[in-house]
Amino acid sequence: MPGRTPTELPQEPFQALSQNLQDANAPPGSTTAIIRPTVWFIALVICMFVGIEGWRAWRDYQQAFASANDSVNNLARATAQHAEDAIRQVDAITDALGERLEGDGLEHLDVMRIHGLLVQQARIMPQLNGLFVYGSAGQWIVTDKSATPPGVNNADRDYFIYHRTHSDRRVRIGEVITSRATGELVIPVSRRLNNPDGSFAGVLLGTIKVSYFVDYYGDLKIDDKGTLVLALRNGRILVRRPFVSGVTEKSLAEGDVFKRYLPTSDTGTVEAKAIIDGTERLYSYRALTSYPLVAEAGLSRDSIIGPWRQDMFKTSMYSLVLIAGLLGFGLVLIKQLRKRISAEDDLRRAHLAMQEMALTDSLTGLGNRRKLDMVLSQEICRARREGAALALIMLDVDYFKRFNDAYGHAAGDDCLRSIAVAIRQTLKRPADLAVRYGGEEFCVLLPNTSSEGANLLAEELLGAIRQLNIQHGDHPLGFVTVSAGIGTCLPTSDDVTAGGLIKAADAFMYLAKNSGRNRWHSAIGNSALEVFVRPRNRG
Repeated sequence: MPGRTPTELPQEPFQALSQNLQDANAPPGSTTAIIRPTVWFIALVICMFVGIEGWRAWRDYQQAFASANDSVNNLARATAQHAEDAIRQVDAITDALGERLEGDGLEHLDVMRIHGLLVQQARIMPQLNGLFVYGSAGQWIVTDKSATPPGVNNADRDYFIYHRTHSDRRVRIGEVITSRATGELVIPVSRRLNNPDGSFAGVLLGTIKVSYFVDYYGDLKIDDKGTLVLALRNGRILVRRPFVSGVTEKSLAEGDVFKRYLPTSDTGTVEAKAIIDGTERLYSYRALTSYPLVAEAGLSRDSIIGPWRQDMFKTSMYSLVLIAGLLGFGLVLIKQLRKRISAEDDLRRAHLAMQEMALTDSLTGLGNRRKLDMVLSQEICRARREGAALALIMLDVDYFKRFNDAYGHAAGDDCLRSIAVAIRQTLKRPADLAVRYGGEEFCVLLPNTSSEGANLLAEELLGAIRQLNIQHGDHPLGFVTVSAGIGTCLPTSDDVTAGGLIKAADAFMYLAKNSGRNRWHSAIGNSALEVFVRPRNRG
């Protein structure tokens, strides 16, 4: 429509006003704005608690393995030291005896004197099962025993065969055997004896009781699934706790310790699965420095993490109870917040509804005079700020008193409602405001509209009301019409006021009535109200 430029306002002034009232009366936070931070806070507290407990559990887990690592290292060190001390004593005594025997010569040996010496040495060393001297053919020459088994020959023993075929003079530690003198399991510690010409003269043997190590290992504190092992460097087991029949016939050569770690390091700590019983353990191994032996101590994984797992289970139960309590508290809190916010929303909506009712005409559903006063002042300020034109149309039903007198007040109310509908339907822009000013008078406020545009809209309004064809027998035309006055302005200064604009439109409306009714009048081409600055056409 010429003279009526489309406004950029997003909604009808009443809607904007309602939104402003809603914002002004809204609580500090909406349901989402309040409940969401509450939920995030509770979630943050729970996450922090779970994180702290998780970190503590991981720390305890690491400490459990660190403590087990220290324990298993100490056990391996003690086992290795004990074995080295026990064998060194036998090594020393056999070395001294070997020199004496070779010096005297086996063919000139004082058997009774040597027997007494062997008995004396065996008595002071608890690990010894016996001391033996064998000739070059394996015959028993002298021992610490009171009697020699008749017809016994040790030429078939592995240690004897080794010394007979090797000139090595160092002490040799062999695999576990059953003593022919006592029937016990023993570890042979042997040494080669030579004749003055260097030929093989026989073997000097000291046997260490396996039970000596078994008893010592039994005194060490380890778990039920723990293990202590003394083995040859090739993996053959000499002693093991727990000690069971046949264990000395087994080998650890294919185990992780002997196969993967021992070749690269003489000491270490590893987690591995035992090849003897399949138990997962934390092992510490230590190769003896003086002898080809390896001491190994192992604590089962279950014994290490068992206490930690129990503590973790208890802590988890407590944590779950606490988290459940926090969640329960959070749910109750959120429920209460929802109730409170809902009550506040209901109160705010009721307040807004009352305010809306206060600004709405109950008969026509249009705004009332109070609403016009509120919005008109705002639109004048906006028009002054933006340099836009503003128009106001006043409409009055012609001969309405005659209509009421002829048809009654009920028909008069129906007539006013029909006119209100026609006015509302004619307005196309959300920013345009239609109100019932009072009685049979209506006002239409047109933001951003020039005189020409307001004139055209006034003509549309009068035509729309004529098209209602509401019968009016006491009207010269026979149907209801209205008269309209149009006031326009371009608020560039403070001289333009709401009251002045209403008076101008009202004056033009009475001019239209005095000119014959069913028409409109404005300031265009008329100098009746020179107080107003004639607005430019912004259309």
